[in-house]
Amino acid sequence: MKAWLLEREIIENAQPVVLAEEEQTWDQAEKLEADEDNKLKTLWSSRVPGSGAPERVIVGAVQSMENMGFDISKTEVLVEQGLQALDRNDLAELNRVTARLFYELNHLPKDSQSEYWKYQQFASWEDYLKRVSFPVYPSFDLGTPEFEAQILSGWTAQICGGAFGTALEGYTTDNLRRAFGEIRDYVRKPNTFNDDITYELAFLKAFAAKGYQVTSEDIAEEWVALIPFGWSAEDVALRNLKSGIYPPESGSFNNPFREWIGAQMRGAICGMVAPGNPGQAAHLAWLDGVISHSNNGVLGEVFNAIMVSMAFIEKDVRAILKLAVGLIPEDSEYYAVVSDTLHRCMTAESWEEPWRQCELKYRKYNWIHAYPNAAAEVVALWFGNGDFDETMHLSAMTGQDVDCNAAQIATVIGIINGSSGIARRWTDPIGDDLVTYMREFKNIKISKLASWTVASARRARIQSGQSL
Repeated sequence: MKAWLLEREIIENAQPVVLAEEEQTWDQAEKLEADEDNKLKTLWSSRVPGSGAPERVIVGAVQSMENMGFDISKTEVLVEQGLQALDRNDLAELNRVTARLFYELNHLPKDSQSEYWKYQQFASWEDYLKRVSFPVYPSFDLGTPEFEAQILSGWTAQICGGAFGTALEGYTTDNLRRAFGEIRDYVRKPNTFNDDITYELAFLKAFAAKGYQVTSEDIAEEWVALIPFGWSAEDVALRNLKSGIYPPESGSFNNPFREWIGAQMRGAICGMVAPGNPGQAAHLAWLDGVISHSNNGVLGEVFNAIMVSMAFIEKDVRAILKLAVGLIPEDSEYYAVVSDTLHRCMTAESWEEPWRQCELKYRKYNWIHAYPNAAAEVVALWFGNGDFDETMHLSAMTGQDVDCNAAQIATVIGIINGSSGIARRWTDPIGDDLVTYMREFKNIKISKLASWTVASARRARIQSGQSL
């Protein structure tokens, strides 16, 4: 039926009524106002839900735009004005300043002196594909019990790593060490509730339906259907999607966080459903990444997807790391980050020397940005050298966005070593339960998630005309 007919039907059937005062809906106005004010304040000052670390997301947006080579001089006065308004609890002024700040962030001039513009920008999968050459492995057999075991141990490791890191994210090495010493175990009773895995589950829902023909739009619609809210880049992307702005524009439009860690934190699932096929994993990661990120932000997801895919074939973590770095375009800034960190690791005797150098080098980047976290991943993988306990120890001690880093690289280790490589002190407190805030997935068994992943990968392989 045409829209005008639907609307005409409503008004023609509407019978006038007189509402009692308590039946009128205006009494919701104060609650709506309070909800909007709280959302606004959270942009300016909040605590990370899992760790209690302080953060100012909107200040991070300004920081991020400078990292991406823009002149932010006009915005710095607005930041001061906003912080002052927050201190006074002047919500009218805070709304004005916030609107103006986002306007300015969307109209910043380029800083021609920024190092950022010396690197190649990657706007499409085709741009990326022109600059890399993927290794070709024999077709990985998806029909074996070994594959099932690898997927289960990969998910188990990832969920344990995420639960471990959730209590630690948003802090520096020095402050973590002062508080906890050398961190080698959960610092509190762990839980699986975080915002990272939600996007991997949404990807898997779309992939289960479409297989290797899945599109960015397919995945994006699962985001809208299943994920009620997001943070930083994902929050912007969800608002864009709900307004009808689809990928890749959803990842770049009005999104100052587009090179933060949000795509990098979800690459593992793309590697899990493309075992032994790093090119295919990279493509899936690109399709997923552009929903909320662009350029180096997307390359971060590609990097993790490639490592997880290779873990089904290669058994030497350091070899995987070297190969994955080599599959990032050499003229990208992301390559400069991971290759420089890898070189520092290869010429150092212990983890802390290269990490301290990276900590200093990337001090101007937010702790949620892809770069310091990519460096932390490289350090933990190199010096962890395939040992789950030591890799988790180093993920913790490098700080930054610990749950994202620990979860992604734990997946690599879990796939290589199997469940026997993960001590029960990691798995027993988690059990078989994954709890999220997603629609349809508030409670799911990890074993069921693993079976679903295996079945989806097998179905996709068959649909693509290949044998298992």
